[in-house]
Amino acid sequence: MTTHDQEGQTRSVRVPLVEESVEVAKRVIDGDSVTVQTRVEEQVEWIRETLVGENVSVERVPVGRVVSHAPRIREVDGITIIPIVREVLHVEKRLMLVEEVHITRRTEETKVEQPVTLRSMHGSISRDAAGKE
Repeated sequence: MTTHDQEGQTRSVRVPLVEESVEVAKRVIDGDSVTVQTRVEEQVEWIRETLVGENVSVERVPVGRVVSHAPRIREVDGITIIPIVREVLHVEKRLMLVEEVHITRRTEETKVEQPVTLRSMHGSISRDAAGKE
């Protein structure tokens, strides 16, 4: 920077520059603490349920009848009938119904009662205040 003195002469003046700075620091302090507790409770309860199942019985029924073609599998009064044929020689070849397999289905219900263990978890939270600075 330049200035003029009383006699009119030019003179240089130095002006010092000032700079500010900031410094940030962190520190850990003890605060509140939280405690979480859990517990598992068990209780036995009885369940009741009806179970449904199927049983089959197989019965071989001899027929011994000559047929012109193989009969189809059929169902009569809830019984599935599966024809079994074989070729036999006679003066001519014919199909003979040898036997039928009869399958009967029966539905059975069984009531069962059985204990089961059920678990449930419960939690509690508490806050402990620590001394603050």
